Amino acid sequence: MIKGHEMIRKLWDENADDPGRSLFSRLLRLPAALYGAASRGRNVAYDRGLIRARRLPRPVISIGNITAGGTGKTPMTVMLAGLLKEAGQNPAILSRGYGREGSGRVIVVADGSQTLRGPREAGDEPFLMANLLPGVPVIAGPSRFLAGQTAIAELAADVLVLDDGFQHRGLHRDLDIVLLDEARPFGNGRLLPRGSLRELPGALRRADLVIMTGSAEGAGSKSPAGVQAFLKEGACILRGRHQPVALIDGGMTARPLTLLAGKRIYAFAGIGNPLSFRRTLEGLGTDLAGFTAFPDHHAFSARDIARLTEEARRAGADLILTTDKDGVRIRDFPEFRDQIFRLRIELEIISGREKFASHILGKLEKNR
Repeated sequence: MIKGHEMIRKLWDENADDPGRSLFSRLLRLPAALYGAASRGRNVAYDRGLIRARRLPRPVISIGNITAGGTGKTPMTVMLAGLLKEAGQNPAILSRGYGREGSGRVIVVADGSQTLRGPREAGDEPFLMANLLPGVPVIAGPSRFLAGQTAIAELAADVLVLDDGFQHRGLHRDLDIVLLDEARPFGNGRLLPRGSLRELPGALRRADLVIMTGSAEGAGSKSPAGVQAFLKEGACILRGRHQPVALIDGGMTARPLTLLAGKRIYAFAGIGNPLSFRRTLEGLGTDLAGFTAFPDHHAFSARDIARLTEEARRAGADLILTTDKDGVRIRDFPEFRDQIFRLRIELEIISGREKFASHILGKLEKNR
C-alpha cells in the first residue's frame, strides 16, 4: 500500500504525459511559472556578474541535482568525502541541515574525532553523514560560506564538500557534480511545484561532472544522449548505481542482506523520492507486505509509530524496514527503533572508481 503523501508524486507522474489540460496541471501552472521566472532571473544575475559568488581560500566541490530528491546525493557525499580522506586530503562537509532546530546559525556537527550534535540540532542528513564518516568534520548552516570559514579556521579543512549545493550559487565552487536519475533525468519535465524540476535542464551547463544514477538492477542501461546535449564542452558523464550493502539493526550492527530471504517486509520512508526506496526493495526480490511514504525530512510522532506498528502487524510482516535517514528521525522512539532494520545503501561508480577519483583529484590539483 502507498499512503497519502505519495499522491503528489503520483500526480506528477501521471501528468508527465498530460498535455497540461488536467485540473492539477492548471492549478500549478502559475506557481511553476513564477518559480521558473525567479530561478532564471537569479541565474542570469550570477552568470552576468550582477551578483558575485563569494570565494573561500580552499577548493570547493558541490554535489547536487536539478530535481527534487531521489538521486543519491547523501551516499555520493559520503563516498566523495571518504575518497578525499583516503587520498590524504582533510575534507569537511558543508550542509544546510534542513529541518534542524536553530537553523539560522552555523554549528559544528562533527569535528573529525567525534559527533558533537544530535539530529535535532544537526538535521538528519548532517548527523547521518557524521556517523558514517567518523574522521570527517561536518558543519551545518544556511550560509555555506560561513560554514566553510569555520571548517578552515577551526578544523584545518583543505577541501570543502558542499552537500546539495548546485542551486547554492552564493558560494563559488571549483567543481560541480550533478546527479541525475537515469530512468527520468528531468522528472516529468516541469518545474516545481507542477513537477519535480528545481531548474530547467539548461542549468546543466554549469556542471563539470554528471553521474547518472539508478538501482542496482537498472543502472547503466539508458543512453545519456539527451543529457549530453545540455552540457558544456569538457563536462564528463559517468554512471552510478544505488547499491544496498547491509541491514543495520537497532544496536547499529551491520547484518547481511540474506536476512531478508523468506521474510515478509513492511517498509516506510520519508525521503525526497520514497518510491525509489520501494523500487530498491523490489529489486532485491523482497516480499513487500506494505509500504508507507511520508514527506521528506518528516518528523515522526508517537501516532506515526503506533500506526506503522499496527499496519505491519495487520500485513503479517516479519520485519519492518526503513532508510538510514529515517532511522535517524526515529531516535526518540527507542523501543520501535530496536525492533526495525535500516537498509544501508552506497553509491557505486559503475564506470570505475579510479576514473572518478582521477577526475576529482586532477581537478583539485589544477585549481590549487
